[in-house]
Amino acid sequence: MYRTHNCGELRLGHAGEQVTLAGWTAAKRDFGQLTFIDLRDRYGITQLVFDMDTQPELCEQARKIGREWVLQIDGVVRERSNKNPDRPTGDIEIDVRSLRVLNASKVPPFTIEEDTDGGDEIRMKYRYLDIRRAPVKEKIIFRSKVAIETRKHLADEGFIEIETPYLIKSTPEGARDFVVPSRMNAGEFYALPQSPQTFKQILMVAGMDKYFQIVKCFRDEDLRADRQPEFTQIDCEMAFVEQEDILNTFERLTKHLYKSVLGIELPDFPRISYDEAMQKYGSDKPDLRFDMAFTELDSLVKGKGFPVFDNVELVVGINTRGQASQFSNKDIKKLTSWLQRPQIGAKGLVHVKWNEDGTIKSSVGKFYTDEQLKTWLEAMDARPGDMLLILAGEKDATRKQLSELRLEMAGRMELIDPTVIKPLWVVDFPLLEWDEESQRFHAMHHPFTSPTKADMDKMNSTDRAVLSSIKADAYDLVINGAEIGGGSIRIHDRELQMKNFHLLGFTPEEAESQFGFLMGAFEYGAPPHGGIAFGLDRLCAIMQGEKSIRDYIAFPKNNQGRDVMIDAPSSIDEEQLKELHLQLDLPEQ
Repeated sequence: MYRTHNCGELRLGHAGEQVTLAGWTAAKRDFGQLTFIDLRDRYGITQLVFDMDTQPELCEQARKIGREWVLQIDGVVRERSNKNPDRPTGDIEIDVRSLRVLNASKVPPFTIEEDTDGGDEIRMKYRYLDIRRAPVKEKIIFRSKVAIETRKHLADEGFIEIETPYLIKSTPEGARDFVVPSRMNAGEFYALPQSPQTFKQILMVAGMDKYFQIVKCFRDEDLRADRQPEFTQIDCEMAFVEQEDILNTFERLTKHLYKSVLGIELPDFPRISYDEAMQKYGSDKPDLRFDMAFTELDSLVKGKGFPVFDNVELVVGINTRGQASQFSNKDIKKLTSWLQRPQIGAKGLVHVKWNEDGTIKSSVGKFYTDEQLKTWLEAMDARPGDMLLILAGEKDATRKQLSELRLEMAGRMELIDPTVIKPLWVVDFPLLEWDEESQRFHAMHHPFTSPTKADMDKMNSTDRAVLSSIKADAYDLVINGAEIGGGSIRIHDRELQMKNFHLLGFTPEEAESQFGFLMGAFEYGAPPHGGIAFGLDRLCAIMQGEKSIRDYIAFPKNNQGRDVMIDAPSSIDEEQLKELHLQLDLPEQ
């Protein structure tokens, strides 16, 4: 037996017991007659003590131990004279009677502590060492708890877990596919799934009624802190449901996860339409932990001789409470430069300050009287001490720019409380998005999303404006400004699905070639159905108030999509290329 207890469970009640522990050397301290070793495993840290007076040979052996050596010890639990209140095992220590080195270790390339000296790249190269660190280990354990509670809850709700294939057919819609060459079918390729979308719909045709899967998905896209080329979804589908059934079911799941894993009771989730979200916050994933909603000012500002406002689609602003005295002209100039960066692209920034003494100062004061500026202040519910920040330009772009400014100001004003949780459903998304470059519509969600019943007749129109106004029976769950997941009611009728493919620019032959198997299934009694998928990694990060999903993944890729630990992707030998019927003409190194 390597151990009778783990390194996190011994307490004062175990005093006097003979125990065996095993783990890694987290730290060692030599104090003349005494040597202390902190022994670490997944469960915690226990202090070991070696006494030169009573066991000099054992103490000498302990002094030769290095960091991260793997040890097994026998000893007796005793009360510590100098307790550590920050450690669950801090009331006890082990008077060691025997020591066995199970494995020595090279000196680690970075310190394996909560605050490490290792940079991202070196920690990812030695990920197995990084996972020993408590912050990373605890995130991976947290993710496991979320996954286990998800399975338990969905099973209680009548869902069954079904695996779908990883080697599927490539489709041009959505992000780029990762493709896999077939050895037995020369010149043909599988794709790794971006999601199990078509398979879960077919499972509804098959009568499985409630499906879920915690599933790996793959997208060959540019990477950010909240994106990885392979990620995990909580993927779900239900038959004989409407939108309300889906929202209620997965609101219950989200509440259950917060309650069971974090002990937090969430209130009912508010719902807002996509149009309202864009109009009030400039984002389809608004952060509602603070207010600062948009106010449109067109009717108050146009026609007064200021050409910047007169010649644009939209003039819109936010009220920043109490900021009039906090921002000098120099500060506002810096804020304007921040907005004019290519990442945001605003042309400029107009401000109005209502000072505490009642005076009004504005960057456009020569175009507007104080009385006219007061109407802006009234419209934006301002009071003395407040400052208005106003942008103007093309409608969609300006709203997105003001959304960035809203978040930036909330951060500067310290309005974002990390302990506050604000979930909401965003509903009634557009079904189609017009792309000027390709001169065709794209699916805003995916091509299997159903239009709302109210807009079903619009599918027969040829008018671009009418088609652009079609609402999708689609919904997103948003928590604290992050999209956690999304889904829709699906098309379950072949004729309507073909009509949607036509609007998306598919020829009948292309639609049949790529999705004939799904439309064929619709001809054999497809029930009304819909579903949703949550990003498990992102959900875990948001639940713990983190921005990056990387540490919730045991072996993540870096920002170039590489696994630096195993050095992948890598080249393969010529014999493998021949077997796969591939010939690569690569430039000489």
